[in-house]
Amino acid sequence: MVTIFGLKNCSTCKNALKWLNDHHITHTFIDYRDHPIPATDLTAWAQQLGGWAKLVNRASPTWRQLPETSKSPESDEDWLQLIAEYPTLVRRPVTVDAHHVSVGFKADAYAQRFA
Repeated sequence: MVTIFGLKNCSTCKNALKWLNDHHITHTFIDYRDHPIPATDLTAWAQQLGGWAKLVNRASPTWRQLPETSKSPESDEDWLQLIAEYPTLVRRPVTVDAHHVSVGFKADAYAQRFA
């Protein structure tokens, strides 16, 4: 089973969901504004992806508007607090299955992953 975490109005999430539907891949979508992601999941995803910098979109308008003092989280707890306050910092979509977590959507990457 594939779970997609994102925002219902995000165009990239919509593209990922359309791709999955078009390829008949069973999935569940969770809008993480409506259903915040548990801290244990966020921490595990950051570790699997290679760090918080891979999970958080530091090029986003949300990141750019943060106070400078918030842009240097030093611990997992700092990152979790920042994401709790600004959930849109998480890259979209987060695609999770039993073996893998990835962020973002590219049709070629999905084709390779779900081949």
